[in-house]
Amino acid sequence: MPTRPGAGRACTREPGGGPRRLPAHPGGSSAPGKASQDATGLLTSGAAIYLTNIIAFGLWFWEIDRGGPFARARATSPHPDFLFPQMSSPDVAHPDWEPRFVDYLYVSFTNAVAFSPTDTMPLTRRAKALMALQSLVALSTIGLVIARAVNVLK
Repeated sequence: MPTRPGAGRACTREPGGGPRRLPAHPGGSSAPGKASQDATGLLTSGAAIYLTNIIAFGLWFWEIDRGGPFARARATSPHPDFLFPQMSSPDVAHPDWEPRFVDYLYVSFTNAVAFSPTDTMPLTRRAKALMALQSLVALSTIGLVIARAVNVLK
């Protein structure tokens, strides 16, 4: 059992026999903040976070509405968490219309882009809280990425 700090860890050595400091970032740079100085990488990472936000909340909306997809298929919960336009105006959709995953993904996309509900209204407190959280995450992501990009471009 190792007794001194750092014992038992893999160690690299310089050709002269001394320990070599490993880079902090996979790109090989050990300077802090070096990776975030690239505007393209920053914008790509921001877009990935934004897209992940949309997909994650789309899945979350799909899972909570009326108990999830399996409960909706069995029609065990008659009270929806989201009111889609096709539900309030049956004349604009097929009589047996039911929301599918793409409908929840669309709700997530419009909520992240507009920072508010658009055509589909949240009816329950948990749906409202999730939509507010998603808007906050989207707004924070955009704000932080823009602020950092402006700083990088200076």
